[in-house]
Amino acid sequence: MSYKSHVSSQDRLFSAIEVRQIDRNDLWRALKRGTSDFFDSPTHPVFLTAIYLIVAAMVALFGLGENPLPLIFPLVAGMALIGPLAACGIYELSRRKEKGLDYAWWHAFDVLSSPSRPAILLMGAILAVLFFCWMQTAIALYGVYFGDLNPGSLTVLMEQVFTTAAGWQLLISGCAMGLLYSAVVFVMSVVSLPAMVDKQTRFAQAVGLSLKVCLRNWQTLMLWYVVVAALMWVGVLTFFFGLAILLPIVGHATWHLYRMLVNREVGAP
Repeated sequence: MSYKSHVSSQDRLFSAIEVRQIDRNDLWRALKRGTSDFFDSPTHPVFLTAIYLIVAAMVALFGLGENPLPLIFPLVAGMALIGPLAACGIYELSRRKEKGLDYAWWHAFDVLSSPSRPAILLMGAILAVLFFCWMQTAIALYGVYFGDLNPGSLTVLMEQVFTTAAGWQLLISGCAMGLLYSAVVFVMSVVSLPAMVDKQTRFAQAVGLSLKVCLRNWQTLMLWYVVVAALMWVGVLTFFFGLAILLPIVGHATWHLYRMLVNREVGAP
């Protein structure tokens, strides 16, 4: 079969994929199954999370300049923009467990040889660009409200943000922009990355499927977005130790949510 015929066949298969409608009870079932996956073998997600945190911190610090204190909060919030990419290894582990295959932590790196690797790499590049844009947006917002004023310590920064009118304006505008960035990433990736791990999938197909899922289940997935955001902030507020548990659980749960949302029999290669 020629490449062109193969692509046309894939397009027909993915256009026929059935998108199911779910409710809030399905969210709790997915979260329960994700928790079960994590505690069945908790070592590998912790390992993957450690890598994610280190890489995210290094990427962010690369462009923070001489005084990174004003960008601590944007950095923490921005980790959610590249989190879906880090979860690809977790999706692979849940996939292997589901099929009765060995799911030792090193199999998370099998995703690097996935037939959908070009699509996954493209998504990673887009998420990295969005992360960079978010950090530049944060720098610009800080400049609007505080100019060249740089806090000398974290205590001064906290007073600056939480006890001044300019600080509260910065918080409100920053949260609004952060919500916009994170919503875009959520809609793009909620089932696209699991679909890439699951099947041989092109980027446009996977993102189109994710958009289709969000349009059909927007109320339920809005609740899922809030739940995920809340869990991530709980992880952050526990000095990132909570992320070592919560991020993998959310990753596993997202895989099970994908299975509930998408009929895997239709369009399977």
